Amino acid sequence: MAAQFVFRRRGDEAVPNSLDIARDTFTWLVTGPHPVSLNGRLFPGLPDRHIPLDEVRDRLLARRCPQATRDAVWAHLVLRSRTEGATWTVAAVGVALPALTSVAATLSDRFAGDPADVHAEVLRGFLTALSTIDLRPPRIMLRLRWAAYRSGYDALAEALAGPTPVAPGFRSTPPHTPWGHPDLVLARAVADGVLTQTEAALIGATRLEEVPVADWAAAHQIGEWAVYKTRKRAELRLAAYLRDGAAETDPTDPLTDQVATAVALARPVTPTRDLPRSSLSVSVAEVGSEQKVQGRVSKTDAKSGVQGCGTHPRSARPSEVPQCA
Repeated sequence: MAAQFVFRRRGDEAVPNSLDIARDTFTWLVTGPHPVSLNGRLFPGLPDRHIPLDEVRDRLLARRCPQATRDAVWAHLVLRSRTEGATWTVAAVGVALPALTSVAATLSDRFAGDPADVHAEVLRGFLTALSTIDLRPPRIMLRLRWAAYRSGYDALAEALAGPTPVAPGFRSTPPHTPWGHPDLVLARAVADGVLTQTEAALIGATRLEEVPVADWAAAHQIGEWAVYKTRKRAELRLAAYLRDGAAETDPTDPLTDQVATAVALARPVTPTRDLPRSSLSVSVAEVGSEQKVQGRVSKTDAKSGVQGCGTHPRSARPSEVPQCA
């Protein structure tokens, strides 16, 4: 069976939540002499025998598994959940648990509060989509995963937007911009007109959730290389936006340097005129300047994202333009 996940809060004690309960219930379904199974001969690419659902899950997660097989199995699970409910709804949740636990962990990774509500909303979003999702388009599981993510994200945003309790006599204030959950930073950039909603979704999916660019491009029917170039342009604008936000903070505030360091790398910059031109280069308008930066889009460069962009807002000289490695 695939590795089991247990969500923990501070300390060593495990705190059961809705996903833990779903995992335990699914384990009960596939344990014993007569586990809940699928008839493999009904699905291309699966063995010609009855396959326990935990083995089905592992086979669907394998990289070599064809997309057609995944869609056929998920269409079957969704239909049986809708027509028979109970056992097959738990079965569908169990097969989806690796994706659901990944979504819940991503959303609650930097959340200081109790993550149980976020996990519950992730599961609720999945179950809601299970009863309404259109089975005709491909990549059924990917669309179910996004429904679960959106539900969990809404719960996280609501929790973070709530008032923070402050003890009497203290004058604590929220951290300074641009601190915050990455998803909320992207949402703020969209609200300020720095990114479009599509660009924010692209950065969130491929950078924060580790969704392969090829999968995102296929799901949106866009060329893979065009997605790489779109993401690079958006990240350059986002990096400049975050640098500006850090520079505008109170210079006497001790957090200013920490914020600036978190969003920019202090490094020497090659003058723009010395950079080679490329048909894949992108141009970015520096604040108060008409200079351009030329950079090559890379699929594998570890510094090709937002974290590899820019310099410290107070260390850059006027003649230098931040660039992406």
